[in-house]
Amino acid sequence: MSYEPGHDILSRGAHEGDHILSLGDILQVLLRRWWIIALLTLATLGGAVGYSFFQTPKYEASTTVLIGQTQNDTSTTTNLSASDLQGLQSLTKTMAAAIMSDRIAEAVIQDLHLSTAPDDLLKNLSAQQVPETQFIQITYQSTDPKMAKRIVGATAYQFSRQISDISPNASAVTATVWDKAAVSDAPVSPNRSKDALLGFAVGAMLGVLLAFFLENLDRGWRSVEEIERASGLPALGVIPRFEAPRDKSRRLRT
Repeated sequence: MSYEPGHDILSRGAHEGDHILSLGDILQVLLRRWWIIALLTLATLGGAVGYSFFQTPKYEASTTVLIGQTQNDTSTTTNLSASDLQGLQSLTKTMAAAIMSDRIAEAVIQDLHLSTAPDDLLKNLSAQQVPETQFIQITYQSTDPKMAKRIVGATAYQFSRQISDISPNASAVTATVWDKAAVSDAPVSPNRSKDALLGFAVGAMLGVLLAFFLENLDRGWRSVEEIERASGLPALGVIPRFEAPRDKSRRLRT
């Protein structure tokens, strides 16, 4: 069997199709196509970082609300049994969903005289139960930190007021604003470090996939070992590539 570098002297048949790439094969592909991987990684990384710089910074304000229940015509939540506490924790999930309703959003818009729709306000609003507690954390994100603080504070107040209006009698559910509204000193988005890491990971992954795709399209043999591995037969000899000197080729033309 003869082999000439750079020429496809054997077709890759069933033997090669059954071959499983080893770690050495994978490393060889990555080394041969390293520039493709590097180019895609840098391009994706630059795009992700550039996109984050064009985004408007957003600030987040938050507060907490405590869900309770009046006992024996008082407004305290002490001396509750384990079953009562479990029931209140389950009820807290429902209360968190109630905060994210159009009813509360409309009350906040009217209270702060905002010119926005309830759906738009709710897009940046979040209310979640602190796990295994009766606390609900309310957060709001906005490009204006002062407005974020006002909206989250008004949301907690309006929710507490409406709960008291709905349940004014004994053994009623209560919603108490536990913490004052506070806003983050630094923007919560964009997170440039996270965006850069994500861009790097996506670019590297795309580069590796493209490298193996191009490797699969390349039908030429690069070494005697590849031919022996694909055919299952030993190579008997190698025909080296021969190139005539440039001066001799010019003489033949003349």
